[in-house]
Amino acid sequence: MTEHTKTDGLPGMDLPVLPEASPLGMGKAPVRNERMSSAKVECNACPVLCQISEGRSGACDRYANRAGVLVRVDPVVLLRRELQSESPALVPFAREGAEAPAESAPPARDWDGDLLLADQVFVTGIGASTTYPDYKPAPFIVASKAQGVDMVTVVTEGIFSYCSVKVKIDTDRFLGSEQANVRYKGEVVGHVTTAEYGSQMLSLGGVHHLTGGSKKEGRMTLELMQNLCNKQAAECTIDGGSSLVIQAGKAPIVNGVEEQRMRVGCGSATVGIFARQLLGLADEVVVVDDHITGVLTEHQAGRCLAMPPSGIQMRGRKSTPGRYFQVANPGSGWGGTDIADPLAIIEGWEPGVAKPGLRLLMTSTTGEQAQWFVLDDNLQPVEQPIPPEVQKVVDRIGENCEPSLCTVLFLGGAGGSLRAGVTENPVLLTRAIKQALVNVTCGGAPAYVWPGGGITVMVDVTRMPDNSFGTVPTPAIIAPIEFSMRLADYAALGGHMEHVMTLEQALSRGAWQDDGAPTAREWRRPEAVNAWPLGQPPLLG
Repeated sequence: MTEHTKTDGLPGMDLPVLPEASPLGMGKAPVRNERMSSAKVECNACPVLCQISEGRSGACDRYANRAGVLVRVDPVVLLRRELQSESPALVPFAREGAEAPAESAPPARDWDGDLLLADQVFVTGIGASTTYPDYKPAPFIVASKAQGVDMVTVVTEGIFSYCSVKVKIDTDRFLGSEQANVRYKGEVVGHVTTAEYGSQMLSLGGVHHLTGGSKKEGRMTLELMQNLCNKQAAECTIDGGSSLVIQAGKAPIVNGVEEQRMRVGCGSATVGIFARQLLGLADEVVVVDDHITGVLTEHQAGRCLAMPPSGIQMRGRKSTPGRYFQVANPGSGWGGTDIADPLAIIEGWEPGVAKPGLRLLMTSTTGEQAQWFVLDDNLQPVEQPIPPEVQKVVDRIGENCEPSLCTVLFLGGAGGSLRAGVTENPVLLTRAIKQALVNVTCGGAPAYVWPGGGITVMVDVTRMPDNSFGTVPTPAIIAPIEFSMRLADYAALGGHMEHVMTLEQALSRGAWQDDGAPTAREWRRPEAVNAWPLGQPPLLG
């Protein structure tokens, strides 16, 4: 029995048997825990070492005792390339043992495992099992060919204690002050971080929330991260701010209201973009924005178009001509401010410059709020219906706003245990990645590797198959990771060459069937379809 048949329940293969390690690491067979019932099986897939009774699963619900044999409950997922499509889609396959597909799903069909198409099948780390207790080679080290080049992919599931989730929320609404605590079921699980252009940002999870606080804080942090990474909805609150419902690839719900549009730009940018289209239709345009409110006649765009000054006097701190900071406080009103009446940011009009009949358009950065005013004889703005030709420009502002979405990025540090599953000299893998000799993917999705020391990967969860993430109660996130490289490069970095298997051998470790899962185009946004993991430069460049 190999190290991996202990934890994945797959049929044995003709692979070298690694020596059993004693608690003292002396290479001797381990001493059996005499207090454990003979009817139980000890799982060594993570540090918890669950003792599992017949017919039951461990604390992670990923391994179970089936007739005295420890079996992997979740399926191993394969990706199959659809060559007939212009952009190759990745279709997930699953190992026997997965739950039956829903009645609404297409009926499952057997796959004959045609190995003539081996270069169109990619084994992912989803369901592959771990390398714990670290010295074990990865459960799948699969040889293949890509464009005639001998390749190898090292496949495993990583136990990530150092990991977090970065959430980008497309909205101008005020969610909470920077550094404000984010709570899930009452527990602090992260904080608000620096806003980006048109988006609010959250940093959730991390080792300090997972392990540095109370047990409940760790459990809630783990639960939130798993839900978000598996593209499920989660409700959070921000101290001194808003309540949120976050789901990857879906519109955020802020204080019970679903967001619709991401702003086309700040107030200054919006004024500049649409200045020519508004020329002659309005005498003054104010685009209300929490960050930079734009005033057209003062803005360089208005000056270049020879628009005369309107005499408007704005609240806030003037930055450069036509650009104002701090016209109001952050909030959920116009342009991410706390105002419901746009006239509240106008102090008055300069006599002798402003004239009765002046036409004023005020709009938000998304065009969702817009009002039209005409100055009366006392230079007081009087609201009137927006003229159709002006409404067309306001509608165009809205047309140029992208749909508001939540983006969830998983960020994890691949430590020694992952690297030891690839090579006995882990630093060589790190160096090979930095030298662009290794392509890193997570569930077949492209992963960005941060510069600097270590292997810190970041991946968009919407580009991964559904339910790619699991947990163990240490607490830690379980995430798939794959390292693909030339076979020669793998040998050069001291890889576990004696454990390299063909795809045929990998498939023989389980009965494979199509699980009726939807195609990539159905479970992934069309623009986010992934490139084939084995066909990307610099691997073959």
